[in-house]
Amino acid sequence: MIIDELKRNCEINRFGFDYVETIEEGCQLVDQMIHEGDVVSHGGSVTLNECGIIDLLKSRKDITYLDRENCEDVQKLYRECFSADVYLTSSNAITKKGELYNVDGNGNRVAAMLFGPKKVIVIIGVNKIVENIDEAVKRVEEVAAVKNNIRLNKKNPCVQAGHCVHCNSPVKICREYTLITSSAIEKRIHIICVNQNLGY
Repeated sequence: MIIDELKRNCEINRFGFDYVETIEEGCQLVDQMIHEGDVVSHGGSVTLNECGIIDLLKSRKDITYLDRENCEDVQKLYRECFSADVYLTSSNAITKKGELYNVDGNGNRVAAMLFGPKKVIVIIGVNKIVENIDEAVKRVEEVAAVKNNIRLNKKNPCVQAGHCVHCNSPVKICREYTLITSSAIEKRIHIICVNQNLGY
């Protein structure tokens, strides 16, 4: 079974891993993993919105929520995220070998995944599981890049072409490419895989 293989490989890669059937179960699990007094933030993510994670964070009065949507200096907030106890995000793709592939526009999301926050919780839908790195790249170039450009109202060439054309547009959102193959600190990165299609 794909999930069994993915779980086994993620654990070999020193990631924490949970598989849940519904977004409600995923949200409950996240709620349990965030403790009283924690400083918490997140990257930009359609998945987190679809799961209700953002609403959950706003409702928790016992934590310090670094709200990227309501701050005077977003660059300052991005830097504060490196000292967070918990950072939440999704991933553009995850291979069956348990490798996390991501492409970013500002670099703040992938930077926080790589270093800084004490714990990183990555929520993915089963639609983001791919065979290998080549398929991860293909998924980003043919699915995620186009849909995110449309969502962010960016007039980049991929919107018309329907796939990445490796442009050099001044407003491109595909700038920083990362591949995380394992975690230096065991279980610092915890993956929650939801048995639903989520995000791009």
